[in-house]
Amino acid sequence: MTAVASKPDAVLAELVAMSNHLGARENDYSIIGEGNTSTVADGESFWVKASGSELRTATAASFVRLSTVRVLAMLEGAEPSDEQVTAWLTACKCDAKAKVRPSTEALLHAVCLASPGVRFVGHTHPTAVNALACSASFEKLATGRLFPDHVVVCGPSPLLVGYFDPGVPLARALHKGLLAYTARYGSGPKEVLLQGHGLIALGKTSREVENITAMSVKAHRILAGAMVFGGARFMGQADIDRIHGRSDEAYRQRVFGG
Repeated sequence: MTAVASKPDAVLAELVAMSNHLGARENDYSIIGEGNTSTVADGESFWVKASGSELRTATAASFVRLSTVRVLAMLEGAEPSDEQVTAWLTACKCDAKAKVRPSTEALLHAVCLASPGVRFVGHTHPTAVNALACSASFEKLATGRLFPDHVVVCGPSPLLVGYFDPGVPLARALHKGLLAYTARYGSGPKEVLLQGHGLIALGKTSREVENITAMSVKAHRILAGAMVFGGARFMGQADIDRIHGRSDEAYRQRVFGG
């Protein structure tokens, strides 16, 4: 494995800054050790938050670099035990001497980072998002788009994933969902909503991940308010397609994404 160079160091510093922002208390995206983040290190590996570390206080030492190919191999075969997952991820470390343990969601991040155009991933548990993700109305209400910037920043539709045991089962379900979504829309999702679990933002840049997360949380807060006032009035598909296909909105997407 090629040694980590100055460019990966800069990418790791960007990942740390993004993680601290996503974990900031005032945002209410994640608390304590909730959530995890990742980024592409090079063509062979990726950085992912270590188990038990906190987004808000994360430093470079809170992340571990893993072999992408070796982690993705966990998509195949029988479902491993918890002990087997721990041993497998430990063997996937690029630096065998690294003392931190990779997040249980490392495979989930490898799957996301393997999607075309995705270089940063932010997985959080925002209260506003989980209020819907943990409700009986999740499938009914979660796919709607409420306002134009919801489409511009988060895409034409989120990918919904039902509840699966965190770790390998969830990552395998997400992998199937990403493939189906891409086949339907021609590109991957920006926003993934996990039933009873949380939010995944997928972006080309750390800024895009932060913006997707913020807009998703805002949309869920607006949805909650709309339900108080008699129910949500979602955008029609023709209006969603119009916003998603406009060249001026594509320009705004590039600016928003940094």
